[in-house]
Amino acid sequence: MESQVRGGTRWKRFAVVMVPSVAATAAIGVALAQGALAASFSVSGQSFKVTADELHGKGFEQYGAIDSGYTLSGEKTMHPVAVSGFKSATIKNLCQSVVTPNIPLLGSVTLTLSAGNSDDEKKQVSADRLYIDVADLETTGGAKFTGIDIGVPAGETGADKGGKGPGMKGGKEQSNPYGFAQQAEQADLYGVQQTAWATTAGTFTLPGLKMKLQSGTHECY
Repeated sequence: MESQVRGGTRWKRFAVVMVPSVAATAAIGVALAQGALAASFSVSGQSFKVTADELHGKGFEQYGAIDSGYTLSGEKTMHPVAVSGFKSATIKNLCQSVVTPNIPLLGSVTLTLSAGNSDDEKKQVSADRLYIDVADLETTGGAKFTGIDIGVPAGETGADKGGKGPGMKGGKEQSNPYGFAQQAEQADLYGVQQTAWATTAGTFTLPGLKMKLQSGTHECY
């Protein structure tokens, strides 16, 4: 049950997300960054898994942050994450799953959501001002970044500062606006497999949405 509460982060995979070096997370401080959204939120005691055949995003940015939240027993905890932001994105064949363990008489129960399983882009999942707080990421089909800048300050990724992305989330977000970030005009990812703690979007459209509850562990990957 890899998507459940974990004592630590798989730093080897986290390094893949925060190119070129995981050492950039050492600069993460607790700061109030004024940006796109009014507020952040405490994350639950469960991470969730997401897969997609393709993700095409315009106005991409990525920076390090800390998500505050709880364990399933109610204890406060913190998670280092890489926040991936997109001005807009389309997602083909989205799957999201979360496993709730130790339910009396039932054991583990998996909630699965799927949407956008179509070659027609108009019938795929779409979002604007999309932010994903990622714990680890793999792309089985690789990734392509167009017009990428690596090593910019996180607080200068928004259009108001001449950046290419939507800007930092803002509100009570725990991140250093002077810390490491990267940005690109476009990001294309294929065969996406990721574990995340939170997703935030201005709008999130899911054509062909399906939801399923199953006993046992039946994650997206």
